[in-house]
Amino acid sequence: MLRISVCLAAVLLVAGSIDTVSAQTAAPAAKPSRMKLTIEHLKEMRAKWVQNRPKLKACRAEVKSKGLTGDDRWFYISDCMDRS
Repeated sequence: MLRISVCLAAVLLVAGSIDTVSAQTAAPAAKPSRMKLTIEHLKEMRAKWVQNRPKLKACRAEVKSKGLTGDDRWFYISDCMDRS
């Protein structure tokens, strides 16, 4: 009887987690440009930005004033550098 109870509890737990996973996969996918950045991609972006140091300095000042960190910081700088 104990084994049946444990198995039933395990089945219910797995069924509940499957519902959660299917609900998460139903959400729209993130834009490819907003996916997690790799170190190589960050190095390429920074190498390109260093060529226009005054604009990079202004974008960094905006990031600092907004208090952005992590990937949000890099995405904001990327958008800022692409603007005219």
